[in-house]
Amino acid sequence: MRVAAILLALVIATPAYAADGPFTVRGGKSYWRLGQAVNAIGNGEGAIDIAPGRYRDCAIQEGGRVAYIGTQPGAVIFDGMACEGKATLVLRGRAAHVQGITFAHVAVPDGNGAGIRLEHGNLDVIDSQFIDSQSGILSANDPSGVIRVEKSTFAGLGACPSGGCAHSIYIGDYGALIVTNSRFERGTGGHYVKSRAARIEVLNSSFDDTRGQSTNYMIDLSGGAVGRIAGNTFVQGRNKENHAAFITVAPEGVANPSQGLIVENNTGSLSPGASWSTVFVADWSHEPLVIRNNKLGKGLTVSEQF
Repeated sequence: MRVAAILLALVIATPAYAADGPFTVRGGKSYWRLGQAVNAIGNGEGAIDIAPGRYRDCAIQEGGRVAYIGTQPGAVIFDGMACEGKATLVLRGRAAHVQGITFAHVAVPDGNGAGIRLEHGNLDVIDSQFIDSQSGILSANDPSGVIRVEKSTFAGLGACPSGGCAHSIYIGDYGALIVTNSRFERGTGGHYVKSRAARIEVLNSSFDDTRGQSTNYMIDLSGGAVGRIAGNTFVQGRNKENHAAFITVAPEGVANPSQGLIVENNTGSLSPGASWSTVFVADWSHEPLVIRNNKLGKGLTVSEQF
């Protein structure tokens, strides 16, 4: 809570712009490269205000707590650059806050180019877009960390070349992943949300797969999870690599408890012209789940155990 409060205070403080660069550290200097602004904060705490523009730039955060703030959401675009062959932002500090930024066209040789590669620490992403890249957000493992995504869009993401898949969101062994009021659409492979976090919340979001190509599951809880999936809208498209389920629980083996996982008040349907039947929740955990009050269209079975 203290980390969240600190970053929130940084976000709502009044920015002070300087004339000699688009990346301004609040209370300090402006820089022409994002990495210079990040390094100026170092292992401390600070916010970087980013002026509108399209940038071929990237940065690595080695420590500290840093807020990356697009001063005009939708007009701050990072286009195509990846540091360390990983992502536009490579984050391994104590915490990061990303707000009002668009990440586009990120591709790297290993097929996992992301807008954000999170390697350590907490992460908040608000009012941001991840567009037409291999991955949106990709994380390593930090069982004590929490990732929150709010009011953000993921479109044109994912791929399954030989050797593995990229996904719109792929979270490793984290403490929790919380996604609210966000939109997933037009996937190009893999899953929309793949998570190995012990706790999951996906609330009031939309998964529109009608223009998806070679996509898989909407939400894949690879090793199981507790938490809540509620108030979402799911539409499965016709051009699937795998249309066996919308949501999966522990398809790769039980790594986390899933007892009491709640899936409720969602709407699920097949896109017009889909000719198959499928399962809304496919469960490999064999633990008691709470699946209730979901409005499902023709061809959808509520749940099935495997």
